[in-house]
Amino acid sequence: MNKLLLKLQLFAWSEGQAGAPTTNPVNVTTQASMSPTMKTFYDTTLLENARETMVFTQLGEKQALKGNKVEWRKFNTFAKALTPLQEGVIPSGQNFGMTKIEAETTQHGDYVAVSDRLELESYDDVIFGATEEMGAAEGETYDTLTRNILVGGNSVMYCPDGDTEVASRSNVTKTCILTPDVVKKAATWLKKNKAPKINGYYVAVIHPSVAHDLRGKEWEEYQKYANPTPIFKGEIGELHGVRFIESNNAKIWKEDGTCVYATLFLGAKSFGILDPQGEGMEMIIKTKEQIGGPLNQFGTIGYKFCHGAKILYQERLLRVESGSSFGDVDEAN
Repeated sequence: MNKLLLKLQLFAWSEGQAGAPTTNPVNVTTQASMSPTMKTFYDTTLLENARETMVFTQLGEKQALKGNKVEWRKFNTFAKALTPLQEGVIPSGQNFGMTKIEAETTQHGDYVAVSDRLELESYDDVIFGATEEMGAAEGETYDTLTRNILVGGNSVMYCPDGDTEVASRSNVTKTCILTPDVVKKAATWLKKNKAPKINGYYVAVIHPSVAHDLRGKEWEEYQKYANPTPIFKGEIGELHGVRFIESNNAKIWKEDGTCVYATLFLGAKSFGILDPQGEGMEMIIKTKEQIGGPLNQFGTIGYKFCHGAKILYQERLLRVESGSSFGDVDEAN
């Protein structure tokens, strides 16, 4: 018995031995076993894939993370000086102030485990493929979190059903489509609220199903004279001074079997967002030698990011809710 115990002890892990299994999570954000070139390659792959789906993120006022919050500041505006000055009388003047706007941050992440046999025997580069797909999932997650904050804005307009006005989301039907006339009204609303433009235009994020109904004769005629060079990622055209960006991430609600779509019309700096190039995004790859247990049976590929977003100017963001001819087949998102 003593000889058997001695032989088994030869295969036991000593405390602190490299590769020894542990039940405690290890907070590692760098890959010691990967060369700097390899780590940079995978990080770049992740971020490039993420940017392809980050439609809302490109329109936000980016800010770095400070502590556990994101913070923006804006100066108070002054009233017009319409009262004439009186000779020899010093006017009282106005108070100059600043408003601080904060947003809480949340952390999100996911990973996939890749077995050693899959990595060795697969015809394709599964590590590269998993990294690409993780990047796409991260980008869509990040953008959806931002979208969910923006659709909670205070300003909303409902598309009419022909000549009949609609007063609430529950009354929106598939025939309450977004028309050029509604686009003109939305642009006018932004102008009347003195919303500054983004590169000379207002911007609307629109779902493909809603864009399909909007692209009628008036749309086609307008494109003949509009600036054809896209300014924003995902842009499909311009109408009444509004640049439209198409995104499957545009919000859809399902009301009694019919979809209601949110098209967000935005002015400059209408919302702020944590800069994803700072502490926003991180790629984490652990090789099978690092995490795969005593027999190096699997490695992991994952992502982690902090997210924070906030509407900065309610008067610069208008949510237009409509139906669509695809309202019976689309799903809520």
